[in-house]
Amino acid sequence: MLKTWLTSKTGAGAIMVLLLALTGCESTSNWLKGRKTYEAEPVVLGAPETNQYIRELFELVNGDPATQAEIFADARAAAQLTPDPATKLRYALVMAAPGHAETNELEAQSLLRELLAKTELMAPAETSLATIHLREVEERLVLGAETRRLRSEKSRVASTEEAAVAQRIATVEAENRALRRSLEEAEDKLQAITSIERSTRD
Repeated sequence: MLKTWLTSKTGAGAIMVLLLALTGCESTSNWLKGRKTYEAEPVVLGAPETNQYIRELFELVNGDPATQAEIFADARAAAQLTPDPATKLRYALVMAAPGHAETNELEAQSLLRELLAKTELMAPAETSLATIHLREVEERLVLGAETRRLRSEKSRVASTEEAAVAQRIATVEAENRALRRSLEEAEDKLQAITSIERSTRD
């Protein structure tokens, strides 16, 4: 009798309702207890795992110049031959990474902004990586601009001070020349007076 009821449509429907109710009770219980419930992240087919990006960035910043050049060339070629979000993100992250010859914050910033304008084509982890590195690149660009401004201001101040010192030196030299001329004139007058006195005595 029980077997017949379980295999019937009514019995199957009752079991489904019971399972859904139990699941709902568990979710409600978690919510009431303050527990966070997480939904499964959407999967983008063909998207690399986050560890692959991080591992390559580690090899890039810690590698020798030959390794760095190889990683950059491979990332650029992949982005040019198969320009999809994954290859573009990889290329942008490589350009954003500091400490190698091909670091280019401006290009990385532009490409990361382009990618984040179409996040529906990226996995959530890729979006997070792009956002984090974009903020970092923007901060470095701001700091770089401020450093250049301070250096320019320091150079301008140094040039102004150098010009002022040069002007003071020129003024002192001119005063010294005037004093020497006055001294020479005084000596000439003294010599003339001495000659006149000698002539008078003679």
